[in-house]
Amino acid sequence: MKNFLILFALLLTIVACKNETKQDDTVNDEVVTETVEVNYKSFGKEIVADDAIASKSMLSHYVDMKAGDSIPTKVTLKVKEVCQAKGCWMTADLGEGNEVMVKFKDYGFFMPKNIAEHEVIVNGLAFVEEVSVDEQRHYAEDKGATKEEIEVITEPKRTFSFLADGVLLVEKQ
Repeated sequence: MKNFLILFALLLTIVACKNETKQDDTVNDEVVTETVEVNYKSFGKEIVADDAIASKSMLSHYVDMKAGDSIPTKVTLKVKEVCQAKGCWMTADLGEGNEVMVKFKDYGFFMPKNIAEHEVIVNGLAFVEEVSVDEQRHYAEDKGATKEEIEVITEPKRTFSFLADGVLLVEKQ
């Protein structure tokens, strides 16, 4: 019996001292963040990209506004069209089929004509206005609309507008 206990202790020691390499298949919980540098081209008053709200958030503000109401803000937008005469205005997507007409304070600066589909950050005054038939026709003419398309405009229209004092154009890489 004594030999049996010595043999058992020896076997237990060998098993306990065995070096076993286990591979850990668990995923490491580290969070990997990637920093992407965004370059901007500045127009008008110098502004920073920080604290700009999303276009969808801006839309909810516009919906609650009446003609003549205004709020100072900074918003990120995607450009739809730019005045092809000299870049003196642009339209941008607000989401849900809505757009905003962006003009530039005191015609102090103009945007490049080829920036449709680019992202911009605009700083200034958001407001709701009623656009006259003559003004709508003028904008249609600037866009290069045909005479027939211009003649279809016969009633004033409630629009979301923005008077920008500064714009950051996100440069595509």
